[in-house]
Amino acid sequence: MKTTPTKHAKPARAEKRRPHELRPISFIRHFTHHAGGSVITTFGDTRVLCTAMIEQGVPEWLKGKGTGWLTAEYAMLPSSTNGRKRRDGAKPDGRSVEIQRLIGRTLRAVVALDRLGENTLFIDCDVLQADGGTRTAAITGAYVAVKDAAAAAIQKGIMSVDPVVGQVAAVSVGIIRGVPMLDLDYSEDSSADVDMNVAMLSNGRFVELQATGERNTFSRVELDSMLALATTGIRQLHRLQRDALAG
Repeated sequence: MKTTPTKHAKPARAEKRRPHELRPISFIRHFTHHAGGSVITTFGDTRVLCTAMIEQGVPEWLKGKGTGWLTAEYAMLPSSTNGRKRRDGAKPDGRSVEIQRLIGRTLRAVVALDRLGENTLFIDCDVLQADGGTRTAAITGAYVAVKDAAAAAIQKGIMSVDPVVGQVAAVSVGIIRGVPMLDLDYSEDSSADVDMNVAMLSNGRFVELQATGERNTFSRVELDSMLALATTGIRQLHRLQRDALAG
């Protein structure tokens, strides 16, 4: 199988997007009343409700150590896909477990747990509508929800300092018929030769790279092209996060 880039006609994209363009992105903050932070995150037709709540107490293995904890859960609601998705039971499906661990790891990269005190930051990401990139939308929206939850906790006197010490966002990239593309929707993701999810901090350091040769292998040159595309897209997402939080 060929692993070197070849020239192809550029595949058509929805909304006449060019390969390096994100889908329309939005954040609707304070969507629910009870969570310290709650955001509807929209990446095109993908919509994820991200909530963040800080509650007293930590897991048993952290008690008495003066530090907090952050944990995340992820689920797709039954009507989020074309065919009804069965709800996760007592044991989430393997994909949901893998994604919620990814969300937790990524957000722990920007939250100083020792600043939480002996409190737990719970992040919940529920996919209302899926059209590709649900995990990257969840990470990107969860950051905004966490910032709002931290601000609410400081206002209530639960914490004295902001535990959020960095900024993170994530995006998908892929290669479709030889063309690197940013922020794949479902039709693109399901037909991609290679797909990749990237989570990056605002200082340019990476938290997570998940690259998979779905229908073809990929070269170092192609990997570098996807990484460059993701970096450009994530920097745009960082700006949109800041704009949303300033609003």
